[in-house]
Amino acid sequence: MTKAEFLTKAAAAAQAAGHVWAEYAACEAALESGWGGSELAVQGNNLFGQKQATPPLAGTETMELPTREFIRDVWVTVGAQWVKFADWHGCFVERMRVLHGLSTEYPHYAAALAAKTGEEYVREVSKSWSTDPGRAEKVLAIYRGNFTKAA
Repeated sequence: MTKAEFLTKAAAAAQAAGHVWAEYAACEAALESGWGGSELAVQGNNLFGQKQATPPLAGTETMELPTREFIRDVWVTVGAQWVKFADWHGCFVERMRVLHGLSTEYPHYAAALAAKTGEEYVREVSKSWSTDPGRAEKVLAIYRGNFTKAA
């Protein structure tokens, strides 16, 4: 699948699932899943690196894979348990459930859900979604390179 095809499919799945800022969410998914090519995306339809809950989410399976986390200013590899989704739609539905469900605990999620622009959404959600300090700029670069017209 080409990058353009990935973004079209992801944006459509996000829109169908009621995800806010669907095109930006597709760009997040592109970054988090290696354009759909990560083992987690291919085997688990998990486009956002959503870790499994304890107890596991009803109706889902669990995959165990290593991940890189930015902890105390250093990248480290750790093992993690991930949600395995039936399809991309379910992944985007769960993403919105997580953002809404944790919005009182994580003020950045509440701010992201209330964002007036897609860029504001990305900047806010990125503050808590990932340990990568450069995540927002990476997502916005994908968006600018694929959804905005050249001047």
